[in-house]
Amino acid sequence: MTTYDILRAAKAAAPSLVTADTQTKNKALSAMADALEAACPDILSANAQDMDAAKDHISQVMLDRLLLTQSRVSAMAEGIRQVVKLPNPVGRVRQRVERPNGMVIEKVGVPMGVVAIIYESRPNVTSDAAALALKSGNACVLRGGKEAFRSANAIVRAMQQGLAAVGLPKELVQLVQDTSRQSAQELMTAVGLVDLLIPRGGAGLIKACTENAKVPCIQTGTGICHIFVDKSADQEMALSILENAKTSRPSVCNAAEVCLVHQDIAEEFLPKLYRKLVSDHKDCPVELRLDSTAQNIIPGIAAGENDFDTEFLDYILAVGVVSDVQEAVRHILAHSTGHSEAIITSNPESADYFTRTVDSAAVYVNCSTRFTDGGEFGLGCEMGISTQKLHARGPMALEELCCYKYVIRGNGQIR
Repeated sequence: MTTYDILRAAKAAAPSLVTADTQTKNKALSAMADALEAACPDILSANAQDMDAAKDHISQVMLDRLLLTQSRVSAMAEGIRQVVKLPNPVGRVRQRVERPNGMVIEKVGVPMGVVAIIYESRPNVTSDAAALALKSGNACVLRGGKEAFRSANAIVRAMQQGLAAVGLPKELVQLVQDTSRQSAQELMTAVGLVDLLIPRGGAGLIKACTENAKVPCIQTGTGICHIFVDKSADQEMALSILENAKTSRPSVCNAAEVCLVHQDIAEEFLPKLYRKLVSDHKDCPVELRLDSTAQNIIPGIAAGENDFDTEFLDYILAVGVVSDVQEAVRHILAHSTGHSEAIITSNPESADYFTRTVDSAAVYVNCSTRFTDGGEFGLGCEMGISTQKLHARGPMALEELCCYKYVIRGNGQIR
């Protein structure tokens, strides 16, 4: 099928979800989760082919994003089951007003319709996106990257079997078969067929979608995430948080890319940071890109012109020294992509200033930026992390995949 054939089929199937009750959708989701686990051997076989084809073409950290294991497939199925437990946002009355003339006005949650997702080499996005779309009443058209195509295809086939088992059309979850730029362009310009486009990937993909889309598009994902270590910080806590935020999964958008250190503790703290991330991290030492002040304290590479504006997605961390929390915030406002930022401090006034003035989707005090995730926020899973302000911000889950309409009830009122 062509991309337009897939979109037309999704548009035709979408009304079947509008009238589906919560029980029907939950049965479908449970069947999809069961089908994923049953198809695990086929999914892992397809993924092994993707891994073999991608070797020597993408970095080691990107290969880790592509890799599926039995436990990761089980985690994908569990993510779907977590969505089953969440409230159904469709039909929920968000606001109710009774007017003086007796009219009752309700603001009611409704599905978007057809949601298209363009993403790269993360097969788990396939099941997360499908689960959230289905529970929120939307048909879902997925367009993955060529590196993960076999894996995504096997995942979608399994989920379609789950849909068919409960009598829902398989066209509610579909994968675009063309992985060329042409298919991405077709999704961006499918006015009347795509109600919402969500790009989930690197800066290049997001830029292409936001610049070229003629359908409604949400900007997601790019994460130049900062951690500021204040002079009052518990330094052992700061080191633990930085290690987690930088090295637990450096290829994801909520990984830290920049560390800012208060000048009053720089000479004491930076050598500790070097030991934690470089000397003691022998398997995967972090490459430190240092500003001129940090260079005078610890070994590392001089930060280049763009290092404080780069999402490395690798074992690389830009490090700078600032005079106070105000300078840290100014730096973040100048260089952040609006994703996630953290302050490590024991000073409530510094924490309050930081949380009030940093303009990002998620702002942390004394914890890792790696928590910016739908599952960690109690949303089941996520469609992506929105870094814009209109309609949705932060982890996008069920509520963000719905719009609303006003339903007005009266008994003959005229104006």
